[in-house]
Amino acid sequence: MDTWNFFYTCLVSLWLHRFYIYSAVAFGISIWIIIQFTTTKTKKKVTEHGEKSNGNPTSSEGIEDKLVNGYATLQAKEVYVAGVKIFYGSQTGTAKRFAEGLAEAVISLNLPVEVISMGDYDPDDYLSEETTSKNICVFLVATYTDGQPTESAAWFCKWLEETANDFRFGKTYLKGLRYAVFGLGNSVYVDHYNTVGRNIDRWMWMLSASRIMTRAEGDCNVAQSKHGSIEADFEAWKAKFLSRLQALCRGEKKPCSGKCKKGKCKSPGKQSKDSSDHEHGASEYENTEAEELFETSSEEEADAEEAGGTHSVIDVEDLGNIMSHMKKAKRERELEEGDVGTNLTQENAGRKEEGEKREMITPALREALTKQGYKLIGSHSGVKLCRWTKSMLRGRGGCYKHTFYGIESHRCMEATPSLACANKCVFCWRHHTNPVGTEWRWKMDQPEIILQEAIENHQNMIKQFKGVSGVKADRFEEAMTAKHCALSLVGEPIMYPEINRFVKLLHQHSISSFLVTNAQFPDEIRNLEPVTQLYVSVDASTKESLKRIDRPLFKDFWQRFLDSLKALSEKQQRTVYRLTLVKAWNVDELKAYADLISLGKPDFIEVKFKINGEWCTWINYDRFQELVQEHERSGGSKTFTAADYAAKTPHWALFGSRERGFDPLDIRYQRKNKARDISGC
Repeated sequence: MDTWNFFYTCLVSLWLHRFYIYSAVAFGISIWIIIQFTTTKTKKKVTEHGEKSNGNPTSSEGIEDKLVNGYATLQAKEVYVAGVKIFYGSQTGTAKRFAEGLAEAVISLNLPVEVISMGDYDPDDYLSEETTSKNICVFLVATYTDGQPTESAAWFCKWLEETANDFRFGKTYLKGLRYAVFGLGNSVYVDHYNTVGRNIDRWMWMLSASRIMTRAEGDCNVAQSKHGSIEADFEAWKAKFLSRLQALCRGEKKPCSGKCKKGKCKSPGKQSKDSSDHEHGASEYENTEAEELFETSSEEEADAEEAGGTHSVIDVEDLGNIMSHMKKAKRERELEEGDVGTNLTQENAGRKEEGEKREMITPALREALTKQGYKLIGSHSGVKLCRWTKSMLRGRGGCYKHTFYGIESHRCMEATPSLACANKCVFCWRHHTNPVGTEWRWKMDQPEIILQEAIENHQNMIKQFKGVSGVKADRFEEAMTAKHCALSLVGEPIMYPEINRFVKLLHQHSISSFLVTNAQFPDEIRNLEPVTQLYVSVDASTKESLKRIDRPLFKDFWQRFLDSLKALSEKQQRTVYRLTLVKAWNVDELKAYADLISLGKPDFIEVKFKINGEWCTWINYDRFQELVQEHERSGGSKTFTAADYAAKTPHWALFGSRERGFDPLDIRYQRKNKARDISGC
């Protein structure tokens, strides 16, 4: 009972003094709020002062002083750009290189930047976070075979496509994400040019992401590239991107309605208050400059915007008016494009008349090939010293052509009159540095100049071995006069329009000709003048595997391949199939290879050079020069066959010999603790 009385007394006392208790609690809460407010302001002041001292353009960001009731207060401005994320999808490393270059430029603006391979990024988990991160997302994406994304970007593109077309995500899934796209492609692939870049741009737009500028497209085809090379295209776009980025960091908004077509602003100079306040709309982030240099976003999107906004709800009764509007806009666009097409046609015709064709070798390509040891000639040719030339100068043996055909490797010049090729083979040992094309569209150098400079460059490279330890003096003297020319350095030599004149010049200088072709130019093979030995690269035996391995530019590549082999069978001089077998790619198609051998009838797979029980795979080079001169003097009426200049194969070059194909006059040299060098001709 006493306990209850005590408890009751306490409750009554609390009730009677409740006013004092409420006052104490309120005072405590007020003190806590004041402390928190003061601490937060101090932190902001320190942070923003540090950013301002570092010159960070994101600050917009500095601190403003305002007078309120006679007292100065500090107010932080909004951060408009928190950083930049650069996503790249690359197969040969170009997009990655561009991404790293762009990152360096962004860092110079004191902005945080992150370079991300699409293969290492899961968009399902992280991409939606960019809608609120205030980052700018940049996509540098290459288009691979048949318009497909590169291997590293395949999953990202698949997810983005499915998300854009999945109603469960909603059309505003990426609203707030700001992005820019630069596509890497080759306009030679007409049907699939920059498909991946265009698709990513469209899918992002479908999910309500906002472009900060129109899509740009770089072209590997130097003949069609706006700036002469894909590197120059990227540099032009990068300059515009950095300018736009700085404007965004300052919080600038576009002074137009955003209803722009073809990258050109056509709206009035002033913007309505509603549109200026609409911070995250697509119009705010469209590029303010006229970017006629690049292709813009899809035209359907522009029409949709003009029809009442990208995501506005349309009343059924208004559909008629909207459809009429869109048809009218389409007609105007077609007329506009017709005028542009006519002007471009006239301009191109004028260029052709004036002979204003571009050079095949761009400055960037020249730099890349020079680093690889090429001596470039004119605008489309090159020569390089083969490692077997160096080896035979030292008496360490020659290449397989020495064993098979009697070539003196130290007197062999490896060259090409055309760096361009019609394929983009997956195992290209030139790392896809050479240009591609299906026809000659570049400036052309005369064959006399090409041969003269090729010989001079070759001799200059040989001279560098004078006095080098191990180099044989007699072979050094012999090497100064080239006796053989392997037209297999890089590219497709037969594309060169004056290939026949070039071959004749070689023979006039008593230089034998070994020409390699990728079997995509059957007419050129038929029209080719006699060469010492004609090679055809047979990289696959079926249409499917050839498309997968060689990645040819021609749509009718398989028929061209078969026609080239048929043309090879008609040649009377020496012909060779050069098989490139890659494990897990094309080694299991033996029956198909046999069929191709029957079609082309090459001399050195269907072995014909066993005469009177003796192998005759070597070449009598002096006899060949006599025969080709007689052929030219007769105007082509006097022909000759491969058997007419065959020579006996020495015993050491035969299968099963003790020397195992190594010339006993040389000394075999085994490299130790060094990576294998697989280069050569």
